[in-house]
This record gives sequence, structure tokens and C-alpha cells, in this order.
Amino acid sequence: MLQITYFIKSEKAKKNGQCPIYAKVKYQNQSLTMSTRQSITEQRWNFTNNLRNTLKLEKEKIIKISIDNLTIKFERKINEKVRDNLAVNLQEIKTEIIGKPKKKEKEIGLIDLFDIHNEAFEKKVKAGERSPASLQKYNRAKDLIQLFLKKTYNKDNISCKSITGSFIYNLESYLRYESVYKGKVGIKNNSVFKYFKTFKTVCNFAIKLDLILKNPFSKYDGKLKVKDATYLTQDELNKIEEKSFNIQRLDRVKDIFLFSCYTGYAPIDAQSLTQKNLIKNNEGDLWIIADRVKTGIRANVPVLPTVLRILNKYEGKQTGLIPKLSNQKMNAYLKEIADVCGINKNLTWYVSRHTFATTVTLGNGVKLENVSAMMGHSNIQQTQHYAKVLDSSVFEDMKKLRDKYS
Repeated sequence: MLQITYFIKSEKAKKNGQCPIYAKVKYQNQSLTMSTRQSITEQRWNFTNNLRNTLKLEKEKIIKISIDNLTIKFERKINEKVRDNLAVNLQEIKTEIIGKPKKKEKEIGLIDLFDIHNEAFEKKVKAGERSPASLQKYNRAKDLIQLFLKKTYNKDNISCKSITGSFIYNLESYLRYESVYKGKVGIKNNSVFKYFKTFKTVCNFAIKLDLILKNPFSKYDGKLKVKDATYLTQDELNKIEEKSFNIQRLDRVKDIFLFSCYTGYAPIDAQSLTQKNLIKNNEGDLWIIADRVKTGIRANVPVLPTVLRILNKYEGKQTGLIPKLSNQKMNAYLKEIADVCGINKNLTWYVSRHTFATTVTLGNGVKLENVSAMMGHSNIQQTQHYAKVLDSSVFEDMKKLRDKYS
């Protein structure tokens, strides 16, 4: 015979005096105790004789109906089992009535998001769609977050929901003044800004996968400090082009540098070019056609006379269009070339790309949108930066105005 006794647990009373109501269920040699998910004060429970008296309060009437329904459900389930000659198991009946308790979903952590993103990004790198350098950037960003979590919170991971404005502030401060990389302490403003941009990219990727609902790093409001790009003037470019070097390594570095000055290809792109990227159009003009390694955006550039001379000089001597040299050696040798040519600038391989954008193209009247296309920029705003640092177009316009007022 089924027997259900209802009682309260006063030791579990909440601050407002509400005590949870439990049910003690017995059937034959089985018994279990379960919560009814209802509550009442000990005073009212005793005053109503465990809800057996006539009830006047609406809330207590609802509680009474709820526990009576629970009794009816147990009776019905047991009768069904007996009728069908099935074994009666109180625990199974309880589960059928109230269902299994939902497992609390594990909150995804920030480091988990990096792992998911970087694993997907690595596949793109292996497929040749993105550059290994970009993957290295994302892995470095993950390492920085992990070091920060360990040092500041003594944690290996953190829920994305736990990222507050305070967390953002502390992370920025850590990157600027405490992080250590290759013996150097602290990261400059623009690099910090780019790291936060990376954090946002990873979280936006997670939003697309429905792993999180909002980007916790949207609270970051740092700004990029725009600096004038270092580039060579036409006179400085001529000095290098006209200078003859008896030392083979300097002569080779000069040619690689000039190749980039007149094509605009970044070092990683220039090193990746082969004969397959050299195309002749219907008019017989040579073009270099390639996708940028960093972004995958197409960057097509016509072959200028200086570039053609370099291509002919090194044709068939290596697998690529130009000799390969590490970035480190290039920059070291370029400093020698700058000293020899009397150029008082920090000459690096990337200066060649800036020189193409400013002196070689915009400075000679090439339209901004065409320069943007040749450089493989994702938007024209990236190219406008070069237009701002170039004074030649302003000078030409003001020269016309000066002549008019003369």
C-alpha cells in the first residue's frame, strides 16, 4: 500500500522563514524522500495542522493542491504498473513524474574559445589560405591571456561571463607594463591595441558558432596611435638604385628591396612569388598576379622596368622570382645600405611597401583606389593613411593655386 507523508525541513529555512516541504514516499519495502518544490513557514505549517485544516490563504491552497496532485500521480503510476504486471520502482516513478534534473551546462572558458578558433585557423594555414605568421599571432595572444590569468587570478581559465570592465583594465595594464617577451618588459600601445583586436576576433568567431552570446572584449575602448609610415623619397630611392655594390650579399639585398619598392608586395608575399605568378596580358604587358598570404586578398601589379630588370637578372637561379633571404638578415643588411647611401632613416624591408604606396604610386598621380587594389588592402581606409603622409599632392595643388595668384 502506498503511503506518503509530507513534512518540512526547518533546518533548511531561508532568511524569509520559508521552509521546504518534503515528501516521504513508502510502498511495500521501498521508500524515498523527495522535495515537493514547495515551501511554507514553520508557524503556518503547524497552525494549519500540516495543511490538513481548512485553508484561507490563497498561497496555502495552491501548495495543498500541488502536494495532493503529487500523491495522485504516484497512486496512478503504481496502479498502472500493477495492472500491467510490471515491477514497481519508486525511483523510476519519481523520475517519470518530475523528470531527470537538468545537468548544469558547463560554462565555456576564454581559453577554450582560443583553442577552438586556433585549431580551425590552423586548418586554413595548412590549406594555404592564411599565413603561419597570423597563426603565430593568435597563439601568442592565447599565451598572454593564460599568463595574465595565472599571475592575476591564479587561474588557468575564466568563464567569458566573468570578464568585466575591471578584467579588461587589469589585462591592458598587464600587457603594457608587466608582460615579458624575449627579455623585454611591456608592450607598446599599438601592439596592445592589436592584441585586443585579436581577442575580439576570437570571440566574434565564437559568437558565429553560438558558443557565446556577446563579445566580452567589446568593453575595450583603446585607440590606435597613428604614426607616419617610414618611406623613401624619390631622391633616396634613386640613391639606392644608382648605387653599385661589389659585395654580392648587398647587391642581392638591394635588388630584393627595389623589387618590393616597385611592386608593393610585403616580404612574405614577395618571397612566395614564382613563375606561375608572372602573367602576360593580351597587350603583351607583364603582370604579377598573386593573393596576399596574410589576408588572401588578390593583389595584381604591373611589372615596371626596374622590376623587369631584376626578374631577368635572377631568372632560373632559384625557385622563386627573387632570391630568398630571412627578414632578420634583410633588415641587418639594409642598415648597411642606408649608411653607404647616406640615408638617415631606419631602413627595413617593410619600408619598401610604404615607398611603393607613397613615392612610387600616389606621388606619381596613381588613383587611391588603384593603389589600394595593387596593395591588396581590404578597404580603402588602409590606403588613405599613405595619402595623408604624402605632401606631394598637396604641394601640386597649392602650386597651381600659387601660380593663379601670382
